[in-house]
Amino acid sequence: MNTRGVFVTGTGTGVGKTVVAAGLLKAFRDSGISALPVKPVQTGCLEIDGILSAPDLEFSLRVSDLEPGEPLMDLMCPFRYSPACSPHLAGRMTGVHPDVEAIIGKMNQLYDSCNFIVAEGAGGVLVPLNNSEKMLDLMVELSWPVILVARGDLGTINHSLLSLAVLRNAGLQIAAVVVNHLTEKISVVTIDNPRAIALYGGSVRVMEIPHMRNPEESVRNPSFMESMSGLSLRIMEFP
Repeated sequence: MNTRGVFVTGTGTGVGKTVVAAGLLKAFRDSGISALPVKPVQTGCLEIDGILSAPDLEFSLRVSDLEPGEPLMDLMCPFRYSPACSPHLAGRMTGVHPDVEAIIGKMNQLYDSCNFIVAEGAGGVLVPLNNSEKMLDLMVELSWPVILVARGDLGTINHSLLSLAVLRNAGLQIAAVVVNHLTEKISVVTIDNPRAIALYGGSVRVMEIPHMRNPEESVRNPSFMESMSGLSLRIMEFP
């Protein structure tokens, strides 16, 4: 096993990165790989018993029946903020800025407890972490295969192609674009969008996941998990 992780990013916020990251985590673990999730930066946290929760990370842990203690949680989500905003603004508001070096230091410690990491970014590719670094800088430093999650409705072609261009210009390997259908509505647009991304996206692999009313049930959806299992195998083929 050469690749030590995969990075799940998106064309923006609310596109379904967490569902994909959680599905991949379970697929890896079901195949016998000792994988753990990482959400380097989580904004919009709620305080529970004096500790800021990380809902995206906790979703991934929950669907894989993982219950780590707070020391591991600190490694998996080192930067947590109450304000629901971009990481750079949350850092400015609190005086504690997320940075690439600190995040990678936490990840390296996490390898004492696993041999593979499924990382989920915050927002999209160019979301700023601080005054000088963006989420893209973290992805470049890690140099892992990238999964780009995109929504399936109107407007997604432009967002997807721009994100792909930025990732490629940074020299990153793109394992797949996952088109997540956020609503049950099917139209000529939602049918054509994945095809258009594949056509204009420069030989990128595009896969679709259907709308799921209850994300908590995603890992019990055979079709979804079959897709995630296939994607996990593809990721492990990267050097």
